[in-house]
Amino acid sequence: MTHSTKEISQDDGLNQATIETNEDNESNHNSTEHAHSPVLTLDYWFSSKFNFIRATGMVLAVTMVLLLISGVFLLMYYQPNINTAFDSVNYTIMTEVEFGWLWRHIHSVAGSVGFMILYIHMFVTIYEGHYKKGGRETLWMSGTFLLIAYSLESFSGYMLPWGQMSYWAGSVITNLFAGGSLHLDGLVQWVRGDYVMAQAYLNRFFMLHVVVVPGVIIGLLVWHFPPKYTSVKKGGSKLSAFAKNFYSKDIMLISMYLVFFFYLVFFNYGFSMETTNFEIVDGLKTPAHIYPEWYFLWSYELLRPFPIDLGLIVFGISQIIFFFVPALDRSPNAVDASRRGLFKYWFWLLLIDMIVLTFLGKLPPTGMYQVTGLIASLVFCALWMALPVITKFEKKV
Repeated sequence: MTHSTKEISQDDGLNQATIETNEDNESNHNSTEHAHSPVLTLDYWFSSKFNFIRATGMVLAVTMVLLLISGVFLLMYYQPNINTAFDSVNYTIMTEVEFGWLWRHIHSVAGSVGFMILYIHMFVTIYEGHYKKGGRETLWMSGTFLLIAYSLESFSGYMLPWGQMSYWAGSVITNLFAGGSLHLDGLVQWVRGDYVMAQAYLNRFFMLHVVVVPGVIIGLLVWHFPPKYTSVKKGGSKLSAFAKNFYSKDIMLISMYLVFFFYLVFFNYGFSMETTNFEIVDGLKTPAHIYPEWYFLWSYELLRPFPIDLGLIVFGISQIIFFFVPALDRSPNAVDASRRGLFKYWFWLLLIDMIVLTFLGKLPPTGMYQVTGLIASLVFCALWMALPVITKFEKKV
């Protein structure tokens, strides 16, 4: 009996060891499979070097939510009529509707700050090389389409208060459709809906701002957001768990951003509202200096130094050139610009040049400003022509 008991005990021990070995093998297999196979977002891992610069995408999404909510409240009282639009914004909403001024400030500041965040997000992506390899080209394409759609949304919204600056800025921009020496006046008339900017024009841009472009932006946002499943490999990288750290850091950074945002809303909202736009439209009185909102100034300045036809070509190319960054960058590297030789100088020159163009766009094109604008515009064109050349001979890092 004792001998039989020992045999049974040995058999149990052998079975237990076999089970533990199988479990270890299965655990190792699952670990290897987990490291290379698609995983849920809750298991997604991201760089521990996470800060506001890397959170601009989510901050921009929050800003768009603020735009949507404030826009709905403003829509309740806005009247898309050339005789009442100005009063509905500057009197009804700003003085008669309780907290109407707050919703307008939120909407205006969000539109302006949203562009600032969008530009930061775009340049950070270029700096870090996150626009190519690993399927990132698709994200970059959707992002550039979002920039164009957001620009159209902002421009159409700028028309709605029917103020003096919005009227004349709209007149300048729609005249661009004439094509310079091509004199496509029929196309300009089609865009405006009339020979002059009147009720048909306001109706069209109201429809674009409220219905068409927001729908396009929502579709592009769905396309732009990363997929729910992604492949990850954690070996050799300093990473942090997505669900554990990302949400907490994201919420903290968004909270800090909202403090800054509402400081602007209550105390420094003037930068997002042009003073001349508080004057009612007068088709017989042209402002001394016509210019768009600050986020369009760099491209507006590219239009001014050249003859009309060449200026239109440069202006048109500037609106779509960022779409082609992955194709123009011939380098095999997808790393930070600081590790990429001449490309890092190209990046900083482009950034500084666009800032200079933005400042010049609000100044009258005379004297020194005109010469500086021409130089900055030529530098902009030269930088984009040089990009394929300097990246083609870049050594692999």
